[in-house]
Amino acid sequence: MFRNVLILGGTGFVGQALCEALVERSGGAGMRIAVPTRQLAHGKNVQFLPTVEVVEANIHDDAQLARLLTGRDAVVNLVAILNGTPSAFERVHVELPRRLAAAMKTTGVRRLVHVSALGVGPDVPSNYLRTKTAGEQVLTQAGLDLTVLRPSVIFGSNDRFLSLFALMQSLLPVVPLAGAQARFQPVWVMDVARAIVRCLDDASTVGQTYECAGPREYTLAELVKLAGRCSGHERPVFALPDAIGRLQAAVMELAPGQPLMSRDNLESMRVPNVATGKLPGLAELGIHPAPLEAIAPTYLGPARGCGRFNVWRAHARR
Repeated sequence: MFRNVLILGGTGFVGQALCEALVERSGGAGMRIAVPTRQLAHGKNVQFLPTVEVVEANIHDDAQLARLLTGRDAVVNLVAILNGTPSAFERVHVELPRRLAAAMKTTGVRRLVHVSALGVGPDVPSNYLRTKTAGEQVLTQAGLDLTVLRPSVIFGSNDRFLSLFALMQSLLPVVPLAGAQARFQPVWVMDVARAIVRCLDDASTVGQTYECAGPREYTLAELVKLAGRCSGHERPVFALPDAIGRLQAAVMELAPGQPLMSRDNLESMRVPNVATGKLPGLAELGIHPAPLEAIAPTYLGPARGCGRFNVWRAHARR
């Protein structure tokens, strides 16, 4: 059991779930979890957890990254972006893993759990998947004690997926949807967090790649409708032709903040975001993934005040 863990991307959606899972696993005893962030305010969702230390640092700076790694037992890399320029994807998904591998060699830290994505592979159509593929290759060739997790789209309280589709349907009379037939196998954020913890605890996972997917496949249109039903605002979904969908995505990219859909997202959705069955999955880690229908109403519907952590406790020992 690793006790001194550095979590890159620990202030994000999956990072918060992972911090909770690590604290739950250790009971808060003897565990040290370091979470770097550029601004301490970004770590407010995890800094209240026992044994979690939020550290102000730039992980893209080699010297600062080496200082963060010194004395650690293991590292988890969750850092990723869904939208951006080609250079931004390269910086986050390829250059950072290369810097991380070099810094781990310098500091003598060998254990790394890296969260990638389903759909990586040769000849993929999007900047997101191309750079995710290259980042995996960098780490695989680095000679570290590496485990790779490839999740499908991740859902849970405060996600930027089902929650946004639910919000859209509370505001719009109809949902014009690009990529309506794209296939996904959504996985609950707490199941991904548990998978990471299992990998940290089990040395036999070194050298393995695991596909993290839920128990059922859906089209994007089905997921949008489910989000509407759970929130009490189900609207008709109008599937857009490809050309119109790309135009819609291009317009969304001009809006401030993270776009709900970009042209690169549409390219990624050309690759089914489902488990191939050619690699081990959550079952091999002793995890029975929670059905989407059991979790989504707890944060989209009337029961949403029950909170993610309490829902996890109810499902954690299935």
